[in-house]
Amino acid sequence: MRALTLTAARTFEWTTLPEAVEPGPGEVLVGIRAIGICGTDFSGYLGKMPFIEFPRILGHELGVEVLAVGDGVTHLKAGDRCSVEPYLNCGTCHACKRGCTNCCETLQVLGVHCDGGMRERMVLPAHKLHVCNALGFEQLALVETLAIGCHAVNRAQVAAGDEVLIIGAGPIGLTVLEFARAAGAVITVLELNAARREFVAKHYAGVRVTESLADEGAFQVVFDATGHAGSMAGALRYARFTGRIVYVGITKEPVGIDDPLFHRRELTLLASRNAVASDFPRILGMIQSGQIDTRPWMSHRCVFGELPGKMEEWLKPEARVIKAVVSLEQ
Repeated sequence: MRALTLTAARTFEWTTLPEAVEPGPGEVLVGIRAIGICGTDFSGYLGKMPFIEFPRILGHELGVEVLAVGDGVTHLKAGDRCSVEPYLNCGTCHACKRGCTNCCETLQVLGVHCDGGMRERMVLPAHKLHVCNALGFEQLALVETLAIGCHAVNRAQVAAGDEVLIIGAGPIGLTVLEFARAAGAVITVLELNAARREFVAKHYAGVRVTESLADEGAFQVVFDATGHAGSMAGALRYARFTGRIVYVGITKEPVGIDDPLFHRRELTLLASRNAVASDFPRILGMIQSGQIDTRPWMSHRCVFGELPGKMEEWLKPEARVIKAVVSLEQ
C-alpha cells in the first residue's frame, strides 16, 4: 500500500506500507478519498510544528469511505461516506473523564503525534467516524477544520451582539468566523494579506475586514488564529475591560504578556485545542443545510501523486491558497 512519508523538513518520500489488516472489534477499515491540507501540515512540512517528529505520515483532515466493519459496529456499513475525528484519546485520564477528550493527557492526533491519512487505506476506531452520505468527500475532509473554529467559539462563549475580533484570515481564522457569525456576533477581521482580505470581503457580507486597527480595547472577544508569537502577545491590547482572548493558533516561541494591561482590564486568556465529538454532527448538519458553504474555500486541488511537488508551490504567497484538497484515485 502506497503512503507519503515526511522524512525531514521539506522532504517527502513515497513508502510502501503493509496492507491494512481487517478491522477488529469496534474498528473500521476505510479508504482515504480526500485529504485537506491545513496549517499544521504546512508547519510540519517546514519543520516548525512542535508536536510533529520525523518520520511522519501527515494527514488528519480526512474524507473516507467505509470498506469493512469489525464486530460490534452497527452504525456504519461498507460504502458509507464519513468525516474522521482524528483525536485518539485514552478515555480514562482526568481530561477525558471531564468530557474534554480534545486535550486528553496522552492524546494522539492522526498525522501529528502518530501516522495519519496520507495513505490509501487505514483502520480506525469506529466511534471516530461521523457518517454523512449526503456530502462529498471534499466536504467531509473539511469538517475537522471547521471543528477547530466551532470549539474555539464555544470556548469563548460568544453571544449574540458580542463585538468579536479575529486576527488572521487563513483557514483557521475563517472557521472561527463561520461560528462567530452563527452565534450572532459583530465581527471584525484583522488580516495583513490583501488576497485574504479580498476573500473575506467577497464572501462574508457585513463583516468588517481591515489591515490595521487603531481602536484598542474595543472588543469583548479576541481570537488570534495566526500562530505568530508577536501577534498573540499584541492581541491583548484589543480586548476591552473584562474581555476574553482565545489563542487558536500555536507557536513554538514564548508569548510575552503585558501583565499590567492584563490585570488592569481583568482579561481572560484561553487556549483552544482541537474539538470534541459533538462538534462533528453539528457541522455536518450545517453544511447539509447550507448554513456553511465550504465550496469557495477550496482554492487548490491535486491528486495524491502530485502532492510532493505541490507543497512548495502552495507555500508561496502568490499562490493565494485558501484551502488545498488532495484526492486519492480510486
